[in-house]
Amino acid sequence: MSEVARIGDLPLKLGGTLHDARLAYATYGRLAPGGRNAVLLTHGYTSTHRFAEGGPSATEGAWDQLVGPGAPIDTDRIFVVASNMLGSSHGSTGPASTNPATGKPYGPDFPPITLEDMVAAQHRLLEMLGVRELIAVAGPSYGGFQAFAWGTERPGFARGLVAAVTGPRSPSSMNLDALRRDFAADPGWNGGWHYETGGILGTMIALRERTLRGYGIEAKLAERFRDQTARDAEIRRVAREWAEVFDPHSMLVLGEAARRFDATPGFGRIRAKLLYVLSTTDALFPPTLAAEVMPALDAAGVDARYVELESPHGHLASGVDAAKWAPALRAFIEELV
Repeated sequence: MSEVARIGDLPLKLGGTLHDARLAYATYGRLAPGGRNAVLLTHGYTSTHRFAEGGPSATEGAWDQLVGPGAPIDTDRIFVVASNMLGSSHGSTGPASTNPATGKPYGPDFPPITLEDMVAAQHRLLEMLGVRELIAVAGPSYGGFQAFAWGTERPGFARGLVAAVTGPRSPSSMNLDALRRDFAADPGWNGGWHYETGGILGTMIALRERTLRGYGIEAKLAERFRDQTARDAEIRRVAREWAEVFDPHSMLVLGEAARRFDATPGFGRIRAKLLYVLSTTDALFPPTLAAEVMPALDAAGVDARYVELESPHGHLASGVDAAKWAPALRAFIEELV
């Protein structure tokens, strides 16, 4: 069940404070006495904290095969906290939230946030839940950014980091200026105050369709929808479902936070063991990244191991082809437990 925690006033790294900040989350399993049997799940850029349950919440790949009773992240023994990130559109304080100073949504007035702020918010949530140490922080895509950020910002709090279909910095292909132009070209944008005009649903649906195709959703749907017309209709349905919920300002706020993020200078602060997973067909985070990231981690003294997924499913591979790396994840978690 999804819940929302009030984590108090949150000072931000780049200035300002989010007053009465809130963080949505879901939990699975039970916390052991002493609070040291927990795993923090961190989700993707436009996904939700329910991505381990599958379905539309898992836009960067469902982890339902990896988390649950008897799974590699075994909720019979492990207390799992899946946190919605600060700035997102699924219950946490973000641009669509009410600004207490105006009584209206923050919209374009939402302050700039960082990965460090997201980690600080999650740390508060974990403390409120009684978690004193993490077995691991684990997530795909933007969730992997968060795993790296936990390693550099809170060394010692997590014993392990699992970063899948991701990297220690955002991909150069992220073009927020083009995104802003797309939003501004929609008559409903209204200088960013789209809440007053009925929104920019058509633009968001079209954007989502392009994103899903770039993630590799065609290959995922090919078996269920053999006809291209039916496949296109399903992609549009999924895109619309997402677009009706996700605030375009969240894309900009989270995108800017990702663009500022670079964990590589902080590799020397990482004390956790790390499992790094890439997909052979991921256009966002290609496996060539490993040749740069793994030697840098090794030079910094990080105990890191690498898994490459042979998969046709691109950026979705960590979930769609979960069975291919589940043994490596299970062994990694067992080692940490």
